[in-house]
Amino acid sequence: MSEAVDVCIVGSGAGGGTLAYWLAKAGARVVVLEKGPHLTLADFARHDEIAVTRGGLFVPPPTLEPHLVQDAPGEKWRVTDDGWIANCVGGGTVHMSGYFLRLHPDDLRQRSVYGRPEGSSVEDWPISYEELEPWYELAERLIGVSGDGARNPFEPPRSAPYPMPPLPDHPLALHLDAAAARLGWHPYNTPRAVLSQLYDGRPPCNFCGHCGSFGCWNGSKSSVLATFIPKALATGRCTIVPRAMATEVVAGSDGKVRGVRWLDERGELHEQRARVVVVSCSTIESSRLLLNSRSKRFPDGLANGNGQVGRNLCFSANASVLAELHEDGGGKGIPGLLEGRTMWLGRSVQDFYRLEGGPVPKAGTLRFDLVPPNPIANAQMASMSADLPLWGRALKAEMDRRFHHSRTLAAEIFAEFVPVPESRVETDSDVRDRHGLPVAKIAVRHHANNGLATGFLADRAEDLFREMGCDRVWTRSRLGITWVLQHGALRFGSDPARSVLDRNCRSHEVPNLYVVDGGFMPTSGSVPSTLTIQANALRVAEHLADAFRRREL
Repeated sequence: MSEAVDVCIVGSGAGGGTLAYWLAKAGARVVVLEKGPHLTLADFARHDEIAVTRGGLFVPPPTLEPHLVQDAPGEKWRVTDDGWIANCVGGGTVHMSGYFLRLHPDDLRQRSVYGRPEGSSVEDWPISYEELEPWYELAERLIGVSGDGARNPFEPPRSAPYPMPPLPDHPLALHLDAAAARLGWHPYNTPRAVLSQLYDGRPPCNFCGHCGSFGCWNGSKSSVLATFIPKALATGRCTIVPRAMATEVVAGSDGKVRGVRWLDERGELHEQRARVVVVSCSTIESSRLLLNSRSKRFPDGLANGNGQVGRNLCFSANASVLAELHEDGGGKGIPGLLEGRTMWLGRSVQDFYRLEGGPVPKAGTLRFDLVPPNPIANAQMASMSADLPLWGRALKAEMDRRFHHSRTLAAEIFAEFVPVPESRVETDSDVRDRHGLPVAKIAVRHHANNGLATGFLADRAEDLFREMGCDRVWTRSRLGITWVLQHGALRFGSDPARSVLDRNCRSHEVPNLYVVDGGFMPTSGSVPSTLTIQANALRVAEHLADAFRRREL
């Protein structure tokens, strides 16, 4: 590891793993340091809900590697694993559900189109949708995305159709479509990074129903682990180093970075030297790494001379609405209610992405599906389905009804998380992880518009479920955040005083330091951000490859 390489990438998820492939393909010598293990398809063969979703397969326990979170001003800081996405090769794409929607053109110029809400720090992106669109198309084609853009009248401009047709729907989707049409809405097939047919040597989905929170043992989910990592390794110019905990990005007296210090499983310290360092650990952990990389030249953290590292942290503003259709109630007579080989309704609605005369100028995306078949999670929902927790025979009867005589539908809401400077990542030297490093201290601050958008969309979801004749409709949350969708804190922009990175995601202060996880995004948009992170990583990788060809790095 002491031998210098062209590029050292910290993190192998949506940003880092994608970038590694494109750079290695272009001829660069690449080393990827990944904090977690290199799992294989065999590791995902068991759908063990306890081991996978509750046993810490993907994230470390807070007893060893805590995050500190404050949910509102004045509240007590809590010790938690919130804010971790995944520690493994492929990152969070390994256990993602794979909803791959594009940002809309106005998402990249919100300040210009909608103005800056009072108290916010909204900025336009330094690039346009037109610049990003070819990289969206390339990302969709390289990994394999299933969808049908023609059904969505609000679909952002596309230069090519989706590589594959959409996944088959549950028969209940037709009932949803009819109800939405009566309301004047336009439901369409949710695009998925899941194969609907044989693609690039990988098999189509086998409809096991365990996408979100689980790895795919069939290889049909288009995770970075299943797509870009094997291709990067096949070039012979990319090395993946699993279980490598980066502790510091090392800067020289000339203001450039020279490499990354990291700990192996035995706690031994190494340094990987490189001409370029790319940080892609997740927005929160990348901020932490840069803030912990202090030196005489950078006393407040690497690339933090303007104090912007960690500020303007965004997530995805989120809400959740549930409904039930019973076979002897509202679901009576609906063909295929309890049938269907797939567990997906697979529908999204973007009629309210932009609002005229609404409580906010833009709301977001409604995504409809059936609740996944996780028995423990469903049993917990059943136990809390009455005014008092159910137990004994009452719980058994409710579980029988839920699993065998009804369907539970879910609406997941993605809305803009309006950035504010007070929402931020810092480090706490008084609380350290098992490696002796200061942990991330995460202050979550909501702008008032977040709740207005999610509340409006939650009401619309209830409208649709009632139009469908559901027997029971309830809103589980009107405003929350999606911890695995992290943005901002390392935003790119044209003004070095208000941003950390330039338009190519290179540090304004450090000429050979880049960031390609979600931290670069000044605004979150109103869709899941994984596809955008991957498209941007391809764009930045091509910029880096050109810089190497011109001998600028």
